[in-house]
Order: sequence, then structure tokens, then C-alpha cells
Amino acid sequence: MRIDRSPYEGLAFQTVMDEDSIDIESLLKSLDTQGMAGFTESFFTDFEKGMNAVTHEHLPWLSELKKQSWNGVLCLGMGGSAAGGDFLSTLSNQEGATPFITHRDYTIPSWWNTSWLVLATSHSGNTEETLHATETALKQGATVIVIATGGILAGLCELYENCFLIPSIGGQPPRTAFGHLFSRQLACMQYLGLLPQQNQDEYDSMMVRLHYASDSNDFRKEEGSDILALAQALSTQTLALLGPQELNPVLIRFKNQINENSARFARIGAVPEMNHNEIVAWGGIGEDGDPAREEQAILFMTWDGMSPQVRKRVDWMIEHTSTDYAWRVHGEGTSLLEAMLHHCIVMDWLTIALALIHGKDPSAIAPIQALKGFLAN
Repeated sequence: MRIDRSPYEGLAFQTVMDEDSIDIESLLKSLDTQGMAGFTESFFTDFEKGMNAVTHEHLPWLSELKKQSWNGVLCLGMGGSAAGGDFLSTLSNQEGATPFITHRDYTIPSWWNTSWLVLATSHSGNTEETLHATETALKQGATVIVIATGGILAGLCELYENCFLIPSIGGQPPRTAFGHLFSRQLACMQYLGLLPQQNQDEYDSMMVRLHYASDSNDFRKEEGSDILALAQALSTQTLALLGPQELNPVLIRFKNQINENSARFARIGAVPEMNHNEIVAWGGIGEDGDPAREEQAILFMTWDGMSPQVRKRVDWMIEHTSTDYAWRVHGEGTSLLEAMLHHCIVMDWLTIALALIHGKDPSAIAPIQALKGFLAN
């Protein structure tokens, strides 16, 4: 990972806490009640195991589905389970030939028909929005692939002959299971020929680099000190996450992880679209400073494959944005997939660190649990 202080005058790296004053091991022991740091550490191995789990030997029905042609893939899910659909969509936009649409709701789109494969994902298998939408699609004759650890959603595969299960791994909070879920989604779509597949050498090299990224961003180790320092610098600022359009799924997932792990608000903006409206609110040349704007911290998420024009837009914003709190977080790798996964590793460690610095258990989600209890009555 590379976290850069901006090279432009006026954008500073400001540490608001003394790193030596934080006893991270004590914070983990007292606050991390469900082992979120351990689940974050296992992201890489979760992803690797999930990629290896989707084979003809494990799932013989894949061969029959591979013979069929599909006009597109409708990805049903919520939260972290829906994030994978966004990732598949942006990968296909860059190098695929099949549209992927993510749908987060109780319903299915009115335009949907049986020429579209349905990919329904729920870590628990009991997400009510996904259940409603999946049952609606099945009753209309859909072919559905379910990715779940169990629950009612997995049970639908026993009730409908066109519903097929890819089992996932349970025993952890859903937002820590992205490695399990996305790897199965990706491997399935690659097997069916709906997304291009890396050759073995490219895949092996990517996994070596991601393994290194996972180790080097672990803030419990000396190598992960940059993550802890960045979390300290962001401890009192409101957060904005900006990046190119192809990293929009990364920005969305980052925001969700900040919301849930860290109990912090965050806002996102994708370039070039945000340059056509939101850029005015950020101010800049010739304008008086807005205290609220100047106190807002920005993380610019980048990668090597950005288009030259988008890169210029991001550079211009870094130079002219009126805040003293801005960093460029660069997703490393030789492909968009690798850069996105690299960003996932960084964001998960950062959001856990932010939670601990604020005295929050990163696994605590009382408002979500309260809402679910209310809806169940």
C-alpha cells in the first residue's frame, strides 16, 4: 500500500495523536470482542479458499449452466453481500461482454426477464430484502445461483429446480465475509464465461502480492504503522472518499465499512461525475475558506490504470481543494481486480483502527439489530 501526503503546497499530513500513546494491544483486548482484527487478517486466505471452492467437482451443475447464454446478470443483495455485484459490474465494464446490475431492494426490476441470470447473495441466508426479490424472480421462472452460508435463501435451492447453491463459510459478522462471498461470485462468473479469467501465472502473482499487502497493512505489526498513523490523523475529521468511476464500488464499500466498523459518517464522490457539480461545493481558487469544508478530510483513492484525463482531474483537485487534510491512497497491482482487492485490505484495517481509537467495539451494530427486531414484530 502507498499512502502519500499530497505533494502540493497546502495539503499537510497532520497527526492528531501521538502514536506512542496508543496501546493498540490493550485496545484490541478490551474492545474487539468478536475478533474483527483476526477476520480482517484472514481476508486474503478467505478469498483464496473461495476461488478454489467453485469447481465442477464441487458443483457439477455449473457445467449445465455454462452451456446456456445469458443477456446479463442481476445481482441481488444488501450491504456487504451486494458489494460483490458492484465489483463484478465494474470488472465487466472494463473488460467483459456481459452487463451486471446490482439491485438492493425487496423487488426485482420491471425490465427483468428469464434471459438474465440471477445471482442472489446473503451471508446469513436470511436477509429479508434478498429473500423477497429472489422468491419473486423464481416464481417468474428465473435461473438463480445462491451464495449463502445457509438460512431460508439456501433452502430455496431445495424447492426450485432452477435454483443452485454455492455454500459459503459462516461463523463471522457478514461485513468481514467479503473475501468468502466475492471470491465465490467472481469464480462462478469466470467459470460460466461471463467474465474473463486470469491465466494461472497472473493469478498466482496477484495472490503473492495480496498476501504481502495483508501482512504489511496489519496495524498490530510494525509494518502497519502507516495505517495506525492515518487513523490517528482522521480521528476528528469528517471524511470524504473520492476516486475514479471504476473504483466507485471500492468507495461504496469503504463508506459502508466506515459506517459499520467505525460508527463514522463518510461521503463519496466519483470522478469525473463529481467534477460537474460537487466540485463547486469544495471551493478553491479565489474563494474565502469555509471552516466546515477546510476541516473535512479527503482520501483520494487511485490506481495505475486510471485514464490520463481522470488522473489530471484528480491532480487538479488535490492542488486546489481547500483542506489541510488530504491523502492519496494508491491501490497497487497490475489489474483493476488486484487494485480493488488491495484497497479492500487497506480499508478494512483502517476502519478497525478508527473504531479502536474512538473506543468503539468494531463489531458492535446495535442500531441494525434494533431495526431488525422492530421489523420482525
